[in-house]
Amino acid sequence: MVKTITIRDDVYRKLIAAKSGDESFSDFLERLVGEVVNPVDLLRSLRESVELTSAEKKEILDGIRHRRFERRF
Repeated sequence: MVKTITIRDDVYRKLIAAKSGDESFSDFLERLVGEVVNPVDLLRSLRESVELTSAEKKEILDGIRHRRFERRF
């Protein structure tokens, strides 16, 4: 079965840069997730797979902090 996913252009460019030249996206994503089931392990396996700028890291962390704050109230 084939599924279609939507990702932003900037994420697409990062994925292209991270995968091997002749590797399909399916093979690349399968390699990244491997046998990982635990979401934390998945994130650890993805660490350093994609380079983020300081601004991108700040935006991600700010979003996480904002969502955590919203759940408290």
